[in-house]
Amino acid sequence: MKLTVKANAKINLILDVTGIKKNGYHSLFTIMQSISLGDTVSVEKTDGDDITVSCTVPGVPTDSRNIVYKCAVKFFEYANITENRGIHIHIDKVTPFCAGMGGGSADGAAVLVALNKIFNTNYSEKILCRIGVKVGADIPFCIVGGTALALDTGAVLAPLTDVEGYYIVVVKPEDGVSTKEAYAAVDSLTDMKHTKNKEMLEFFADGEIHNALKLCGNVFEQALEVPGRVDIKDICNKNGAVASCMTGSGSAVYGIFEEKSDAENSIKELKEKFANVYLCTPEKVGVEIIEAIE
Repeated sequence: MKLTVKANAKINLILDVTGIKKNGYHSLFTIMQSISLGDTVSVEKTDGDDITVSCTVPGVPTDSRNIVYKCAVKFFEYANITENRGIHIHIDKVTPFCAGMGGGSADGAAVLVALNKIFNTNYSEKILCRIGVKVGADIPFCIVGGTALALDTGAVLAPLTDVEGYYIVVVKPEDGVSTKEAYAAVDSLTDMKHTKNKEMLEFFADGEIHNALKLCGNVFEQALEVPGRVDIKDICNKNGAVASCMTGSGSAVYGIFEEKSDAENSIKELKEKFANVYLCTPEKVGVEIIEAIE
């Protein structure tokens, strides 16, 4: 059996670091949004017990270092599947990496959803999230998708009113950002200005999406100097963006627009300075099975 799954990337509409847990992990308050940009992940049952990985982009690890491999291992451990578990995972990579867009996490989520079907385990979404969070904090959201509040290390999720009818321009500057270095930089801040978490959440609760989006923010912008970030935000704002913000720990930056023409004007200008510019729309799901071959 072979399943092909669309793995949607995400952006952080708001991202705040609210503390450090005893185990050293950071406690977060973040509202995330699935977007139409994403990888296509194929998972095929093979003979034997080996897990193999391939990818269209050179340099992406295709061994046990890849998050999709780790997700497969955790799935088989949870399901107590020890024999005839051979699979091949192929990633047609579109989502930029080292961008704060959850590309690897979305791929891992896609693998968990696919394995659940291929091996007929019939696990609920909650169970898949429980497996996924052991590999990466963003995987539960990437499984659930849409618009959601995530707390703590990502395991606590609450769905919010869908963001609909907007256009999202995403730009990935040439330089990426190391997540480990980004969190170290946030830890070194002596006077962190927290994002407007309560206010944004209240607007979402009341269905006032436009007002909520005006409060997009990311504490990592205070700690990191990402080349090109200021230019991207200036261009988006000049063209009428409701909000412009860095996503995750960087380096991708997005602008949210009500009018497609404003988004397209921004893209035209941004492409004069940046190679990786994408026009996206909000999505209501994190992963979507697009083909199943018995």
